[in-house]
Amino acid sequence: MTMSEANKQQGAVQTTGHSWDGDLQEFNNPLPTWWLWGFYLTVIFAVIYWVIYPAWPVGESYTKGVANTITYTVNGEERTTHWNTRALLMKEMQSGQDAQKMQAYMEKVAAASYDDILADEEMLAFTRAVAKGLFGDNCAACHGSGGAGVMGLFPNLVDDAWLWGGTVEQIETTLTEGRHGFMPAFGRSLDDGQIDAVAHYVLSLSGHEVDGDMAQRGMQIFNGKEGGCFYCHTQAGTGLESQGAANLTDSIWTVANVPGQDSLEGKLAEVREVVENGIERVMPAWDERLSDNEIKLLTVYVHELGGGQ
Repeated sequence: MTMSEANKQQGAVQTTGHSWDGDLQEFNNPLPTWWLWGFYLTVIFAVIYWVIYPAWPVGESYTKGVANTITYTVNGEERTTHWNTRALLMKEMQSGQDAQKMQAYMEKVAAASYDDILADEEMLAFTRAVAKGLFGDNCAACHGSGGAGVMGLFPNLVDDAWLWGGTVEQIETTLTEGRHGFMPAFGRSLDDGQIDAVAHYVLSLSGHEVDGDMAQRGMQIFNGKEGGCFYCHTQAGTGLESQGAANLTDSIWTVANVPGQDSLEGKLAEVREVVENGIERVMPAWDERLSDNEIKLLTVYVHELGGGQ
């Protein structure tokens, strides 16, 4: 088909006036009307959105929009802020039908004692469901999503050993006030031979086969003024919850990775490392970040993770 034939077929279609070689012409085909109106509407929508909702960064802040405040409640106090997805979620969680049912149940849990919650399967199931989210947001970063902790850094919450006590009252205190675990570095006061002897004795407390003479010498240091370990761990080695001192007789290790070593020498090295360098671990207080009821829910959840005591 020649260009002349194409021109005849196009009939009423206008050209831009451009032509090449006297016969090659440029048609003027405008965009469809519906497409142009769609484009104009999107521009108008964008401008309205920029005015009403947060849109543009400005220095260290951003435009927050106008006439779009949201009011919701935190711990009984009303808060009003500009529109944002977090505030919108908070409001929907408080004003929706399901949210109102949940709030009513939260109030029921708040009014119940720990004994009532633990004895009521329905209330316990609700507490577990809500507290699982709280644990994920506030505790999982250190203790893991399942509460297994990290050897040497953060305690395991799913075994039955509790450094600071496993009753609901003790766990609530731990969450509310935080904990500061400290064991001095005995490398400053004991020589290598004494530290080695203490390591032998500590391993013997949990049933490991060690050199008897070394363990005997270690026991004297452990229970004597040289070491003074019994002040926190007791002469029986069972630990003191008031000090967060570990029970050394239960074969549950939170700092020295004894279970991870195959040889006796490796296990001794793990214990020597702790005795020589000491321990310092801090868990922050959560009373300023969480409400009393949220701490109550977490207390029950953590209590149940460890099987309850």
